[in-house]
Amino acid sequence: MPLIVLPTSRLLWVRVAALLFTCVAFSVTAHGAWLGHGGAAGDWCIFCWAFSFACTLLVLLVELFGLQARAPVSWSNFPITVACYACLLCLSASVIFPLFFLKDQNARGEVRDHRIAATVFSCLAAVAYMGEVSLTKARPGEVAGYMATAPGLLKVCQTFVACVIFLLVSDPVTYDRHAALKWCMAVYCICFILSMAVVVLCVGECTGWLPVPFSKFLSAYGLLAAVMYLTATILWPVFQFDGRYGGSGRASSRTIAVAVLTALNFLLYLADLAYTARLVFVSA
Repeated sequence: MPLIVLPTSRLLWVRVAALLFTCVAFSVTAHGAWLGHGGAAGDWCIFCWAFSFACTLLVLLVELFGLQARAPVSWSNFPITVACYACLLCLSASVIFPLFFLKDQNARGEVRDHRIAATVFSCLAAVAYMGEVSLTKARPGEVAGYMATAPGLLKVCQTFVACVIFLLVSDPVTYDRHAALKWCMAVYCICFILSMAVVVLCVGECTGWLPVPFSKFLSAYGLLAAVMYLTATILWPVFQFDGRYGGSGRASSRTIAVAVLTALNFLLYLADLAYTARLVFVSA
């Protein structure tokens, strides 16, 4: 009878811990946290934990059975990409879940205990995924997949921040009052699509399909995205908050959050451009 020998390592135990923590988080929530009134916030948190659990289980099974070579994706890029997205998802759930469900003073007894347990295990899962990213990211001088490098991890963060911006500006719609705000929305969409395209090309080992060298594409796109986000960082608060330019004069929490996240993504694209320039020009 064939035996499956699973090699032990810190990376293995970190992944197992993340698997268990996410499993407990969504199981406890589904069993007794009573999210009937939570709406989209509760659904989002459940999705974060379930998606992270499913992807981690897939990674563990592929490595357990030694199927990396048969996987239709680049195995030097896929696990760390999944871990980075899972880290951000669990981190967001760890913030959203207590804000929407632990502040409810009507929750008592077992319901509140289940919600506290879900929050704790969500935080533990986020820490576990941070550990996985730290263990699998590229070290100086090490040959690794693009997604394991700093620019690759920044791409994941850029797309995640853009998704949060989309959620904030769409309900209610806050970008249709002025052409400048529509330009900001176009910036978010264009940069998200291109960053996600880079992630998909790397994970799918399709970078050779580009009509130009991948390094030149990254440099040109990084510069374009940084400039576009700079304009959005300036225009969004001006045309949202300044009454002289059609702004409401009152800042809502959502529009402030979008302004902060736009500035954050600008910094991420700026750092991405600096890392990419160093990788391309210094290496050359």
